[in-house]
Amino acid sequence: MNIHEHQAKAVLKSFGAPVADGVAIFSAEEAAAAADQLPGPLWVVKSQIHAGGRGKGKFKELGPDAKGGVRLAFSKEDVIANAKEMLGNTLVTHQTGPDGKQVNRLYIEDGADIATELYCSLLVNRETGQVAFVVSTEGGMDIEEVAAETPEKIQTIDIDPAAGVTDASAAAVCDALKLDGQAREDMMGLAKILYTAFCEKDMSMLEINPLIVMDNGHVRVLDAKVSFDGNALFRHPDIMELRDTTEEDAKEIEASKYDLAYVALDGDIGCMVNGAGLAMATMDIIKLYGAEPANFLDVGGGATTEKVTAAFKIITADPNVKGILVNIFGGIMRCDVIAEGVVTAVKDVGLQVPLVVRLEGTNVAKGKSIINESGLNVIAADDLDDAAQKIVAAVKEAN
Repeated sequence: MNIHEHQAKAVLKSFGAPVADGVAIFSAEEAAAAADQLPGPLWVVKSQIHAGGRGKGKFKELGPDAKGGVRLAFSKEDVIANAKEMLGNTLVTHQTGPDGKQVNRLYIEDGADIATELYCSLLVNRETGQVAFVVSTEGGMDIEEVAAETPEKIQTIDIDPAAGVTDASAAAVCDALKLDGQAREDMMGLAKILYTAFCEKDMSMLEINPLIVMDNGHVRVLDAKVSFDGNALFRHPDIMELRDTTEEDAKEIEASKYDLAYVALDGDIGCMVNGAGLAMATMDIIKLYGAEPANFLDVGGGATTEKVTAAFKIITADPNVKGILVNIFGGIMRCDVIAEGVVTAVKDVGLQVPLVVRLEGTNVAKGKSIINESGLNVIAADDLDDAAQKIVAAVKEAN
């Protein structure tokens, strides 16, 4: 689960991280009062969407010469004018895709005198199984270019889970960021704060870009992007309260009600698969044969007919879907349950696009019998390769 910048900063501040004062607003009428709560003379007006690249982003409605989604204001009148221009409009960044995201809230923040911009993030290093600091002296809006063109400027420091952030590992982070003096002293403490917050709140990613050194030598979290492990949210009702469903795909919200692993994609072939690895392989082979998957969908090993029916309905609700591939290898999952779910869903919503079904494993004969006797116009497949070729061909023929 993702949260907004102002929420992420509040979480980090509760652990003792240095952040600027700021006020979240939801209407332009709140802008003046928000500015009055901050000292000025510099305010920063920040669009709050679940995407990076806001500073370089462009508003669809305002034309190419308009300012981006993060703006400096040097008077209360500027704060108000920017709030009126930004709220309710669609911000397009390199992370939102061409459709962009509507800005429904802003964060009015006290400005800072920046001497240096750095990059600092924490995530789980899949190679070592440890939480790692990923840091760079090249912080700011161009960090993606740094990663692509000069990856040697990005360093990774793994943290031993048994020891946590020791003075030695905190010093390694400071060394990688080339900090000394007051900034080094601050970062020695901040490294431990960030690691504690990451672990205690079950974060999957904590990104601070930029982490700044101010003119007075102190460090400050200037921007924060946080994602949480969805499987651990039951432990954190306070974090669950921060969820903003307006930032999420409606199909993904519906899938979460049935505990389905669903991610909407940009293609036109809907996929319903059991098992994350098989789902990834299914998407890969669709691409191999020249098409694009419309979703990742893992119904899981213990899916019921109700869950399978819901999954099928979610796929068919996507107007971009021009064909559906059901690929089930029944181990724990039974093929007859999948078949019953598919038949129930098709009877409920109808079937307007080609459907290819490949079943193998537990109760496969029963599953195929249910499909064959249903009267549905289903294309049977012998294996995954056969299934992928058939659905790609069917979609091309139908369009």
